[in-house]
Amino acid sequence: MLESMFIGLSGMNAYSNGLKDVSNNITNLNSQGYKGSNLVFRDLYSSGSDLAYTGDGGGQGVSLALTQLDFSQGELRQTESSLDLAIDGEGFLVLEKDGEYFYARTGNFEIDEDGYIVLSGTDYKLTLLNENGRAEPVSVNSSRISQPEATTRVQFTDNLSSSSLGFTVADVTIFNANGEAADWSVAFTREETDPSGEWKVTVTDGNDNEIGVQTLKFNLGRPTEDSQELTFSDDERGYSVVFDFSENVTSFSSGEVSTLRAGDVDGFGIGDLQTLGVNDDGVFELQYSNEQTTELGSVALATFKDPQSIEQRSGGVFVNEDSRDVSLYSSSSELVGRVLSNRIEASNVELSSEFGNLILVQRGYQASSQVVSVANEMIQQLFQTRGQ
Repeated sequence: MLESMFIGLSGMNAYSNGLKDVSNNITNLNSQGYKGSNLVFRDLYSSGSDLAYTGDGGGQGVSLALTQLDFSQGELRQTESSLDLAIDGEGFLVLEKDGEYFYARTGNFEIDEDGYIVLSGTDYKLTLLNENGRAEPVSVNSSRISQPEATTRVQFTDNLSSSSLGFTVADVTIFNANGEAADWSVAFTREETDPSGEWKVTVTDGNDNEIGVQTLKFNLGRPTEDSQELTFSDDERGYSVVFDFSENVTSFSSGEVSTLRAGDVDGFGIGDLQTLGVNDDGVFELQYSNEQTTELGSVALATFKDPQSIEQRSGGVFVNEDSRDVSLYSSSSELVGRVLSNRIEASNVELSSEFGNLILVQRGYQASSQVVSVANEMIQQLFQTRGQ
């Protein structure tokens, strides 16, 4: 009867621990990236003096097995911040702190004072894959400014009407090596008595200062080979630009309507960092005010041979004691999911299932306590019999 009492106590202990796990799941219903645990109860049997899960001895009760994490994906919720990251599919974000690696499914990230991308309010740094395929944190401090690039070529396109006497392409913005901008105006004129295939090209700056004058010639509606590229320079301000008429430029009769335009202008001014986040390829990308972008590298994603070997910590962070169990990939790999900006993964706790488990744990505890109560009554009856 004492043995029955201990068996009942094992049930009360197991279900008490089960209630702890169910309670933890329910209270983390709204914790981002939280992975719920599954209840697994195992029977105990005795074999000689040892306790094991199987054996030829008598039953010794029940225990709550080691907690098994449920790694099914939670809902991906839209956010306003491009530094909110989540994974659509398999894998974990790789974080680094003081030389140790940690893992997370999702997180609100921010830029710290040293330029590192860190989990908000912590020192966990997001890692990117370097050229050797290793995960390392990267600072954006050296990339906060986009260096200017001088304009070297303006590609013109469309038709310069051979029936008109003049046309102007205004406000062609160009840059010098210092990022200083200038708006050039390009005037095309011809005399009515001049051959219709020759045009005088006059370039002036925003102050009506003449930059240069050259001749653009057409033959059968196409620029001649010797005038397909015309160079205009302003040595004082550091501008030297090639006007390229070699592709898609024509001069056919279209009344007084010309559609000639500067289709492509290279070069840009200095740019300030505007936004940063992960693009569709899982690459961390910086965008600047000058419409340029810089890629820092692919976000590192980790997978594990045995996901149950990792341990969940506070703040949606996981740890893994065996580094040999980890494999690293980029988001472009088919073996992992996609990293998404402006997303946060919600908890994967299913409330209805947890309420069901709550009832089962309660009934199990109640039944086990009845075993203890009956065993106690039987022992008490035995004492009373002995007294008689």
